[in-house]
Amino acid sequence: MRRKSGRSRRASGHTTAMPADLSAFEHAARLVLMYGLVPLWLLAGVGDWLCHRATQIERNAGVTESLLHMLMLAEVGLPLLLVLFLEVNALVIAVVLGALVIHEITAWWDVHYASKRRHIAPVEQHMHSLLEVLPLAAASYVVVLHWDQFLALLGRGPEPARMALALKAEPLPPAYLAGLMVAVVLLAGLPYLEELWRCVRWRRREREALLAQATRAMRGGG
Repeated sequence: MRRKSGRSRRASGHTTAMPADLSAFEHAARLVLMYGLVPLWLLAGVGDWLCHRATQIERNAGVTESLLHMLMLAEVGLPLLLVLFLEVNALVIAVVLGALVIHEITAWWDVHYASKRRHIAPVEQHMHSLLEVLPLAAASYVVVLHWDQFLALLGRGPEPARMALALKAEPLPPAYLAGLMVAVVLLAGLPYLEELWRCVRWRRREREALLAQATRAMRGGG
């Protein structure tokens, strides 16, 4: 009776709608992830960099905070590269979720350190909110799109956990990947490298000024 019922449902068209709906959902979710969340994260990063520049980060929080920014960039960048180029399985999901937790801890460390050394304006606080929420949203999309492997990571679900790294069987469009890599370099890599260089240069100048002052004091005392 169950088999007959299943055939009748397929014949009536009730079960064919569900795969179509799921396919449409997956397609929409991928579009939101690729063309919504990732670009917004890059733009929020630029906004945060502009806020740091406006407060002259090199003169207050300096190299330490700038290095924390580079660390957070790596904590998001590594999972992003894995999801872009590799098959998303239990191992990749574990890396994504682990990096997300570490990123949140680093973000707290960053604000805790910076708030004692420079003013953090409301607009910068909003940039921080975006930079924390967008990776969480992106990770959630990755989990939902690969739900069976997420369940497998927890020891449940219909599939065994796949823990091998492998290139995508169906790669993302080359034009998208190329454009995104250029955007990452221009909107994330270069701005924060410039910030670090600016902080290092300022610290070097301060040390040289202190050394010159100490030298003059010694000569004057002599």
